[in-house]
Amino acid sequence: MLEQTTEGAPSPAPERAAAVRPRPEGVLVIDKPRGPTSHDVVARLRRALGVKRIGHAGTLDPMASGVLVVLVGEATKLAPYLTAQDKRYTARVVLGVGTDTLDADGEVTAAQPLPAWLDEELGALAGAGGPPGGEALAAAAPRIAAALEAERSRREQTPPAYSAIKIAGQRSYALARAGQAVDLAARAVEVRSLAVSGASRGGPGAPDAVAAPATLDLELEVSKGYYVRSLARDVGAHLGVPAHLSALRRTASGAFAVARAVPLDAGADALRASLRPLAEAAAESLPVARLTEDGARRARLGQPLTDADFSLAPAHSGPAVWLDPDGRVVALGAPEAVEGADAEGAERSPALPAARFSVLRGFSGGDRHP
Repeated sequence: MLEQTTEGAPSPAPERAAAVRPRPEGVLVIDKPRGPTSHDVVARLRRALGVKRIGHAGTLDPMASGVLVVLVGEATKLAPYLTAQDKRYTARVVLGVGTDTLDADGEVTAAQPLPAWLDEELGALAGAGGPPGGEALAAAAPRIAAALEAERSRREQTPPAYSAIKIAGQRSYALARAGQAVDLAARAVEVRSLAVSGASRGGPGAPDAVAAPATLDLELEVSKGYYVRSLARDVGAHLGVPAHLSALRRTASGAFAVARAVPLDAGADALRASLRPLAEAAAESLPVARLTEDGARRARLGQPLTDADFSLAPAHSGPAVWLDPDGRVVALGAPEAVEGADAEGAERSPALPAARFSVLRGFSGGDRHP
C-alpha cells in the first residue's frame, strides 16, 4: 500500500510491525557463578529470553559453580533424560572442620587437629610436584588412597540432611533447619572416577584448622543422585576427622562441558545465539534413530513402530532420539519389552516377533539435525 506525501508523490507506507523474532528454543549451557540457586538462574533467564517454558537438568547448590544445563521450550521434554546423565566435578575438601550443611555455607560443628600421620600424608601430596595416582598415591599417602578407594567402590550413599529430598511432603533441609532429626535412606550411586588433584597441610592445631585448614582437592565423575558434600563427610570419616566441602565446580553434565558454557551475565542476544538447537542437543546426548516418512507420520500419531519404520534403526535397549527424514526431532522413543528376549536386549531369535518401539515423548518438529 502507498500513501501520499504533502507534495502528492507516492512514498512507501511505514512498516506495520517490526520483524518477529523466532521463539527461543533449545539447550543453553550456563556457567553458573557461586551464589545464586539454580532456580534463581532459571528465573533470570526466563526474563532475559522472554519465555515461559524453561527449566534445568540437574540442580547446583548455591555454593557451587559451573555447568547448569538449561532447557528452553520443547527442550524441557528432555529433562528426565539429561538429568540422569553422569556429572564431572572438581572439589575441595577441608579436613579437620565439620559443618552442619557439609559445605562452607554451614555453621562449624566440629574442629580438631589432624593426626600426625594425616598431616604427613598431606605434606607428601603437597610436595609431590603433581597429583600422584595409582601406586604413587598409595606409596605417598596410603590411608588417603584407601579412603578414596572405599569411595570408588561405593554403591550406595546417604544424602546430606540439608538437601531438597522430601520427607512426608517436607523438604529435608527445612526439617534440619527446624532442629528435627533427619534420617534419609541411602540411595544407589556409582563413582566412575575419583582422583587427587592437589593438597595442602593447613594449620597445626584446632584453632588454625578453621582459619588455615588442611585441604584435599579432587576430580570426580559420578552418577545421578551423587552428593559431593556426602563425599566430603565420608572421606573425613574414613580418615577419622570431621570434614566439609569448601568449593565445588561442575565441569560437565553429560555431553555438555564447561568449555562451551556461556556466562550467566551475558546479554540477551548472546544468550539467544548460544542456544543449541533441539535436534543438535538431543543427538549429542542420546542415541539417534532416523524414521522413514511413514514412520515419522506414525510416530507423530503416537502409534507403536517396528524396525520397518526406520531408515536408521535404534538400539534395542534404552531411549533414543527419533528424527524424520529432514532431521527434525519427532519423538523420544524406546523399545517395548519382547517376551523371550533377555534384559540386555541381546540378539532376538528369528522365532520371536519383530521388535516394537513406543513413543515416550512427542515433539512438534522445529530445527533440523544434519
